[in-house]
Amino acid sequence: MKLSHFNFHLPEELIAQYPSEQRDEARLLVYHQKTGEIEHKIFKDLINYFAEKDVFVFNDTKVIPAKLIGTKDKNGAQIEVFLLRELNQENKLWDVLVEPARKIRIGNKLYFGENADIIAEVIDNTTSRGRTIRFLNDIDHGKFINTLYQIGGTPLPSILNRDASPEDTDRYQTIYAKKEGAVAAPTAGLHFSKSLLKKLEIIGVDFGYVTLHAGLGNFRDVDVEDLSKHKADSEQIIVTEQCANIVNKAKSENRNICAVGTTVLKTIESSVSINGHLKPYEGWTNKFLFPPYDIKIPTALISNFHLPKSTLMMAVAAFNSKDAILNLYNIAIKEKYKFGTYGDAMLCLNF
Repeated sequence: MKLSHFNFHLPEELIAQYPSEQRDEARLLVYHQKTGEIEHKIFKDLINYFAEKDVFVFNDTKVIPAKLIGTKDKNGAQIEVFLLRELNQENKLWDVLVEPARKIRIGNKLYFGENADIIAEVIDNTTSRGRTIRFLNDIDHGKFINTLYQIGGTPLPSILNRDASPEDTDRYQTIYAKKEGAVAAPTAGLHFSKSLLKKLEIIGVDFGYVTLHAGLGNFRDVDVEDLSKHKADSEQIIVTEQCANIVNKAKSENRNICAVGTTVLKTIESSVSINGHLKPYEGWTNKFLFPPYDIKIPTALISNFHLPKSTLMMAVAAFNSKDAILNLYNIAIKEKYKFGTYGDAMLCLNF
């Protein structure tokens, strides 16, 4: 499988810059794998495709205010730091992206907040743009995160090409976000409203929650043509025993299991037993999903429309097929669906 297989022309005007007015009223393309049928709906219509005892699995990660504007010691130059992932909570080590990267060296100290609320030291040059920094403040993790909420900004992806607004504080977060640690939102979940979740509960759908803290992999391009040679960055995941039990019960009863987003798909497929059941797990995954791939657990996938040559698009293709996804994306472009973080959604059904 080649990187060039996932290239397509995406008109710039189809990249959504802002969310839909209501979470659950984005457009929804429904694809039936078994018949090839395609339907054009509204997101909240997805309730019509599921029944009692089916399971939706959500990613309950919570996006932190990962965009920091600070100054460098000595010359006071302004530096933008984008937190990517926490390497060591006790020692306050983080992988970050830095702009302008050329001005940052090992040993530099960075000051954030009007009163230098947070101070960091650069301890490693990890990539051409990336760095590892250590926060020097002698505070516990909870207080550190609270300080980030005071001085940090919403880490919108660069494709939006705009500064975050007050609206983004709410909309770049799922309504069920709970566990802090992500620097990118699980975009498929952004479409769920409280009323839609309540309606799913009323018809008897069960909910399970996993955690994947989206990090560096969401911001890196694939730089090899042969996808089998791509090295995916590790991301922290949690599959609780409670969630595993919910999923496995549904699987044993031949119920449908819907993965809400590629982060959920990756998490589930990273912790599958030999007999095809979900195992409790807490740790890291560097699983890279691309076709051909034999999906073990989910029978349905909800996803946004992703950018050309992105690993997210490849994961959706792993659930379907390369040819199916390219066809669906071409149809979406023709029908003027919106792509990207705040774009429209697709529901892929394999039942």
